[in-house]
Amino acid sequence: MKTVRKAIIPAAGFGTRFLPATKAMPKEMLPIVDKPTIQYIVEEAVRSGIEDIIIVTGRSKRAIEDHFDKSEELELFLKERNKGRLLSIVEDVAQLANIHYVRQKEPLGLGHAVWCARKFIGSEPFAVLLGDMLVDSDKPCLKQLLDVYAERQAPIIAVETVAWEETSKYGIVGGVELDDRLLRIERLVEKPPSNPLSNAAIIGRYVLEPSVFDRLETTPRGAGGEIQLTDALQQLASCETMYAYRIEGKLYDVGDKMGFLKATVELACKDADLQAPFLAFLKYRFGSGEGGGMR
Repeated sequence: MKTVRKAIIPAAGFGTRFLPATKAMPKEMLPIVDKPTIQYIVEEAVRSGIEDIIIVTGRSKRAIEDHFDKSEELELFLKERNKGRLLSIVEDVAQLANIHYVRQKEPLGLGHAVWCARKFIGSEPFAVLLGDMLVDSDKPCLKQLLDVYAERQAPIIAVETVAWEETSKYGIVGGVELDDRLLRIERLVEKPPSNPLSNAAIIGRYVLEPSVFDRLETTPRGAGGEIQLTDALQQLASCETMYAYRIEGKLYDVGDKMGFLKATVELACKDADLQAPFLAFLKYRFGSGEGGGMR
């Protein structure tokens, strides 16, 4: 029985959709409510049972390493001022997981970023979590995949049903439906411009085996002139069993401005401290009471 103990989080992209903010700040560090986006991803991995995480970074991403590192000056400052709750939050971030880093020296795409972590993974199965896809669910999205992997012992990809007109924005899978959630993959296509295989879209969570690294090493550049993980997986799907699983939970594409705003508002509405005052503000500001509409 193969178990998954390691995860890769690619975080080397420029974040051009959030310029000018990302000129000085990694997109993964943009806060949703009170936590950087990447912290939500790390917490999902930890809650799913992952023991070691490697974050693939690029230039100007040092803030990510600093965030998950111990900050003695800040901790001392909070301790001296009896800010116990805040001190606990800061200490917990530094103790979330065993986090390692590797640099992607050229912006050659997701597939290349995953390949850069091959020495860290070795011969074990592993998970990949993309930092621009946030899933709010009772059972962590990755844990849903890991439970299926434990049963099937084959690579599995998280998907969600999207509108047909949205399929050109995603990697798309096609195959045989085994039940309401599980699909045996026959083909994968990255961002099909027309005639998509289905409307089952890849949403940035994978459980893979190390055989994918050999494929990535020889995969030519695809969509966007980049080495696409989807293209390498298509090669594997032609000779190995691979599954897709429709996840349970609310998906936010936080690499998109609208998705980022939706995540911020909806997660703020679920926050224990913010829920009541924030909902009251929204009702006052946008409610349909006397006068209606925006005030």
